[in-house]
Amino acid sequence: MTVSEEKAVDVGPAGIEVAYERSGDRRAPAVLLVMGIALQMYGWPDGFCAELTGRGVQVIRFDNRDAGLSSHFADAPVPDVRAALAGDLSSVSYTLSDMAADAVGLLDTLGLDSAHVVGLSLGGAIAQTMAIEHPGRVRSLTSLMSTTGDPAVGLPKPEALGALTGPPPKSREEVVERMVTAVRVLGSPGFAFDEAAARERAGRAFDRSYDPLGVARQAVASVASGDRTARLGSLRLPALVIHGADDPMCDVSGGRATAAAVPGAELAVFAGMGHDLPRALWPAIASLITDLVHRAEAGR
Repeated sequence: MTVSEEKAVDVGPAGIEVAYERSGDRRAPAVLLVMGIALQMYGWPDGFCAELTGRGVQVIRFDNRDAGLSSHFADAPVPDVRAALAGDLSSVSYTLSDMAADAVGLLDTLGLDSAHVVGLSLGGAIAQTMAIEHPGRVRSLTSLMSTTGDPAVGLPKPEALGALTGPPPKSREEVVERMVTAVRVLGSPGFAFDEAAARERAGRAFDRSYDPLGVARQAVASVASGDRTARLGSLRLPALVIHGADDPMCDVSGGRATAAAVPGAELAVFAGMGHDLPRALWPAIASLITDLVHRAEAGR
């Protein structure tokens, strides 16, 4: 899929820069893909995006703030994740509401009054926040391997946290190895691990931008944004929740709680799927998303 990367400027209330790519027929329904913590827009694999566009939608993927080539908040307070988890939010420089406003601002820049929003992991929380706080801008919501913000559900397993901690890597090689190891641990035990693809994406991400403090700023933003369960109950839109039964980073209870919170939401749980998008499931997941999109379009 050959698509040129572009950059929007003065996006949203914060007036940030947002790097993005747009693919597919511009006349087709727009699907905005919101990526999770620490990952850039290419965390949505090219082949998965092609599965979506091949099913009659256009796809917009972008770098969240503090990721990739979008604006980084280097002058913000040094984020303290442990303190935030303990209730000290003094190092929080923005919240998921700000990240949701960035995404809405990107729609404004692209001249789109609304879009079908698909969020993965932290991106699912951002997508949920968009639907709650900007309901007129979200035509349908797909929350993928995410949770409600309720600290009692969607918890990570110890081995998942272990894969993300340790002495900070210093070289490109060490960063790539850490990323590949994390993908292996967090990935889908029921499907083959594509190490070559994971290594290629890790190297691509490092070469575009490497900002560990940006990752931590995103993390404390999530902690500071709290539980969305009650507000999710106010949503009135077509909604889909997709989760892996074997997700070690966000337990499937998070997906089940999300589906229970959103009125009328459809829930799809895949056996053997972890906290990634295994290639073998691309067609099935793309079909679920685009079926929801086309149903929503037919019902408008």
